[in-house]
Amino acid sequence: MDYEICRATKVPTVAATNLSLPYDSLPMSSPFKQPARYACSGDSKSVPSIEAINLTKQYGTFTAVSDLNLKIEGTKCVGFLGPNGAGKTTALKMFTDLIRPSKGEALINGVNVHTQKKKALESVGTLIETPEIYSSLTPREGLTMIAEIRGVPREERKKRVEDVVAELRMEEWIDKRLGKFSKGMKQRICIASALLSNPTVVLLDEPTTGLDPRGMSEVRDIIKSLKGKNRLIFMSSHILSEVSDVCDEVAMINHGKLIVYDTLAHVTAKFSGGNNVVEVGLLRPVDSKIVTQTIAAFPDVVNAEKIDDKDLKISFSGGLAVQERILNDIVKLNIGVVSYKAASSELEDVYLKLITATL
Repeated sequence: MDYEICRATKVPTVAATNLSLPYDSLPMSSPFKQPARYACSGDSKSVPSIEAINLTKQYGTFTAVSDLNLKIEGTKCVGFLGPNGAGKTTALKMFTDLIRPSKGEALINGVNVHTQKKKALESVGTLIETPEIYSSLTPREGLTMIAEIRGVPREERKKRVEDVVAELRMEEWIDKRLGKFSKGMKQRICIASALLSNPTVVLLDEPTTGLDPRGMSEVRDIIKSLKGKNRLIFMSSHILSEVSDVCDEVAMINHGKLIVYDTLAHVTAKFSGGNNVVEVGLLRPVDSKIVTQTIAAFPDVVNAEKIDDKDLKISFSGGLAVQERILNDIVKLNIGVVSYKAASSELEDVYLKLITATL
């Protein structure tokens, strides 16, 4: 069952390349060796989009992705959620034409990725699997090389490299050898490489895999910051708490088939089979009486409790309209609301139900 709440529009969209591949070794026919138009996402009228139309990939008798139909548009972060082997990486590779579909189409900003690769990937930044930049290079050297491959004009490369390094909060490391970096730091530089072309669409394949808790937290914070830069971020993951924390919407896939695509709130509300639960993050500690007496007394609130001094968990009955009203009522209390999201435990329950149903 597909839940499509978006409609694609057309905007022009530099494709990802293996960061360890020397530029001089690329064949002249490679799209990465041809001068690419340097894309700028500054046009406020452009709405980034990605779309799969009956997208399928078969390896002999094994079907990795089966008739995937998914349409996403707008500046948001969408989690591509599924267990290991569900077809997430295969789908992302078809969106970048790293592998060709057996049938169907992958569109970026309305342009077919396979038949018009250069045009489709002009304003796309990707991080697929685990690329590497030479350990003997500094971030400045490595990113400058990638910027040249991606067609960033010579006179703009220095500024773009410095801008993306600053965006990833790595300025003090820009001239240090990558061989001395932790895995989390290297991952931040790889994400920086995906942003060099100032893309409107960013595709990330399990960007926190293999990182320690600190590295995972840093990368998630970076992805959150990208959401405010007029970009569509499509991020695969099998970590439920990560999707709940970072993403606005979720597309679940299993055995190569799309199970559901919708906002997190819609998914949990539709499939939880009980009261909805949201988590509210606060800027400062809140008095317990405000939670247990004031918020708990709001219409349709079933229960309100403190997770800790700055985090609340609220159970309520009703749909999105009720959730919106409760949020407005809480904001009016002036208690410093900074985040409001579906509880990760609720997403976990829904995920397990939907994945089990497709086994």
